[in-house]
Amino acid sequence: MSTDQTVAPEPATTPEPRSGFDRFFEITRRGSTIGTEVRGGLVTFVTMAYIVILNPIILSGTPDVDGNMLDFAAVGAATALTAGVMTILFGLVSRLPFAFAAGLGINAFVAFSVAGMVTWGEAMALVIINGLIIVLLSVTGLRKLIFDAVPVQLKLAITVAIGLFIAFIGFVNSGFVAATGAASPPVGLGVNGSVATIPTLMFVITLLLTGVLVALRIKGGMLIGLVTGTVLSVIVEAIWQLGSAVDNPGGWGLTIPALTGSPVSVPDLSLLGAVDFGFDLAKISIVTLVMLVFTLVFSNFFDAMGTMTGLAKEAGLADAKGDFPRIKSALIVEGVGAVAGGFTSSSSSTVFIESGSGIGEGARTGFANIVTGVVFLLAMFFTPLTSIVPTEVAGAALVIVGAMMMAQIKHIDLTDFRVLLPVFLTATVMPLTYSIANGIGAGFVSWVVIHALTGRARTISPLLWIVAVGFVIFFARGPIESLVG
Repeated sequence: MSTDQTVAPEPATTPEPRSGFDRFFEITRRGSTIGTEVRGGLVTFVTMAYIVILNPIILSGTPDVDGNMLDFAAVGAATALTAGVMTILFGLVSRLPFAFAAGLGINAFVAFSVAGMVTWGEAMALVIINGLIIVLLSVTGLRKLIFDAVPVQLKLAITVAIGLFIAFIGFVNSGFVAATGAASPPVGLGVNGSVATIPTLMFVITLLLTGVLVALRIKGGMLIGLVTGTVLSVIVEAIWQLGSAVDNPGGWGLTIPALTGSPVSVPDLSLLGAVDFGFDLAKISIVTLVMLVFTLVFSNFFDAMGTMTGLAKEAGLADAKGDFPRIKSALIVEGVGAVAGGFTSSSSSTVFIESGSGIGEGARTGFANIVTGVVFLLAMFFTPLTSIVPTEVAGAALVIVGAMMMAQIKHIDLTDFRVLLPVFLTATVMPLTYSIANGIGAGFVSWVVIHALTGRARTISPLLWIVAVGFVIFFARGPIESLVG
């Protein structure tokens, strides 16, 4: 009788956590290390640092209905404070590597639309109301139900679309793609069809260098590329004194890579709590207030949902349906971010798509958020240093991450035109209109209409019907506002 026995292979086991800290953040379980999380957190901050400068430019550059303006330095300090606190809170509660900051698009809507009708204090009160509604939808589970009602193909399409969107942001911020000033084509390559400025050349160099490092799987490749691009930019500025593009067409777009004066400043937190719920109904109607809140909720709700879906998929934390760990708590905290942003007068704080740069560096847990958040809090005192990283260099990281997210398109079966057209509209409308909500809305509405009129109405979730109708109202809100006075 043979003594040979067939031994079944050992089942794959999850590595044991090395400590309670490791167990809490699930660092080992998700195949990461503390070093990787630190690098990822730093890369995310470096990529997002421009918001400390850009948000004040948007919010403080526009007067409210009474002609009052927000102070630039105070908005910058409030932006860094809110981003730091919310990023840390999200990392502790959801344990996901999704950093927070003032939402682009939402802040522009608040500055250029809302503030033109109400005071700044009232505008931030509307942002808080928007956040409370989102928290309520999240706590009741309705937000998760809507999330679940979205077909998997559309969730993947949102990931691809966000990849194209953040790449487009990178191209525009770097000057690689610019408005031509003509009716056709409306945009073109650089200046008169060529890369004609040194800052845009710094973007190209950083993009190619980072691309090579990432392709070679060099640890810290994204961070090395960003730091190298910044150092080169500082040297270039010291030699040629390019200055700002406002004064010099060949200058830097948003931040000049040079340190002038002291790198330390005392943060101005005078805007905290500067909120006014006493709306003057003699100046603005209840209907208009409702439409403003409706627009804020829709933008905030679906921007965040789309961003979380894309980031979770990119991090490998989403399942086949697009769900990710602690999704309900993540949605609740995101709503709290809107409340916090309104309270600090920095506009709604939400999940930032630039978090994908840290994920691309290997971040997989909330510990990366702790790193990003702490640096944001320090940035309140070192605002001059955060402004050293030029947007041209940060833009290179966005393009790299966009390319990574684009890879998700391979999981979508595009042989059915019922799927192809909504996916295509989502992926094109989002970057071309510079709005995550617009892209999601185009995908949702087209999905419902095409499936309903081609014999697939029963496959559409009732909630998706409701959301699609909501998006129709969202897209037509201008004429609706005019119609109801």
